[in-house]
Amino acid sequence: MTDGTEAAVQAVETAAEVAAETATNWAKAGRHAGIAGAAIGVVAAGAAAGVAIERLTVGRGMRRRARLALDAAGPYGTLRGTPGAAISEDGTELYFEIDEVGAEPARLEKGDRRGGKHGRNDPSARPVRGKQARAAQEAQGGLRKRLTAALGRRPSAAPTVVFSHGYCLNQDSWHFQRAALRGTVRTVHWDQRSHGRSARGHGQIDGTENVTIDLLGRDLKAVLDAAVPEGPIVLVGHSMGGMTVMALADQFPEYVAERVIGVALIGTSAGRLSEVTYGLPSMGMKAFHALAPGVLKALGWQPELVERGRRATADLFAGLVKRYSFGTPEDVDPGIARFGERLIEGTPIDVVAEFFPAFAVHDKTEALVAYDAVPALVLAGESDLITPADHSRTIAEVLPDAELVCVPGAGHLVMLERPELVNEHLVALVERAAAAARSSGHARA
Repeated sequence: MTDGTEAAVQAVETAAEVAAETATNWAKAGRHAGIAGAAIGVVAAGAAAGVAIERLTVGRGMRRRARLALDAAGPYGTLRGTPGAAISEDGTELYFEIDEVGAEPARLEKGDRRGGKHGRNDPSARPVRGKQARAAQEAQGGLRKRLTAALGRRPSAAPTVVFSHGYCLNQDSWHFQRAALRGTVRTVHWDQRSHGRSARGHGQIDGTENVTIDLLGRDLKAVLDAAVPEGPIVLVGHSMGGMTVMALADQFPEYVAERVIGVALIGTSAGRLSEVTYGLPSMGMKAFHALAPGVLKALGWQPELVERGRRATADLFAGLVKRYSFGTPEDVDPGIARFGERLIEGTPIDVVAEFFPAFAVHDKTEALVAYDAVPALVLAGESDLITPADHSRTIAEVLPDAELVCVPGAGHLVMLERPELVNEHLVALVERAAAAARSSGHARA
């Protein structure tokens, strides 16, 4: 038997072992889900074979040490602003942070694990190292000069840019965009209910209200009332955050007409999410849509067991995150990939279960017309498996004057995978929005 044949046989054997281990872990977690639980175990077992080669060459202890090293060394998610809180209609506290124009970079509180796990200082205050780092800093400097020129020297007339993050993420997912804009334009970053530093949804804890996209739109309105009581606003939403921005327009069209001067919808959808294939064959897609809500609900009843299973299958989890977050995961900086994984793994399984059913009934196509009168950016990764680029093209059809950007080779977390490109288009949007607001002569209160 040749060395190559022996390696192939060993790979198959190892893949089988990994698949068996993973199937056992998830079968335990889904034992109350019946057929659905068995189905997710089979899917997980199949996916596990994809990490078998890595397990052949790198020991589990070494992989764990590598993850810890990336956690310790990565500056991602360490940017902090002035904290604040809004209270939603059901009493849920919604956490936000404000970066004021000209404000000094804030430092991450020591031991604060939700904003950055190891209490490191703001990376913008550290010396840059290497050609890529210097090039990134120079690019940010160029963007800031453009914004300063576009917005003029009257901060009161400049817009506040408000960022809404996606499902199973938090405000730190905007790390690169925050770094590019901070100090030049006023920005607000907030955590959706039950995500990041925001409190668990009161209506979900006591069982009086299910999560809906409309509810998230009302949460955004509460944040805007607290953090941006006056002045023009540019709204930026990714994935579920984009849907939240649509729900705001659907329920508060007069407010949008009076206050919003620009909108960016990134990697999001106005509806038809029940038709998304997630890169699965037809039968797999149908099974996923039929079984996933029941599986997640069952898993949500036993979060401690699920979290143990998630830790036990960390390599599988990391592989799935890379596949569904990035279009070309092999080209993504390992630190950024680990950052994305950390964001997602920080979302408890019961929160995942609470939010998931809302997407199947989400339909805000008609609400998009509220943004037809303002400059708009619609941006997506061409390789996005969660909110496919065709959904962004559909949004652009409703907003014919919007700038449509479909990024080749990029996936769902396009703002992490291609940050320079996203930053460039966001700055251009703020420039257009500010210019349009001035030329219209309509002072937004």
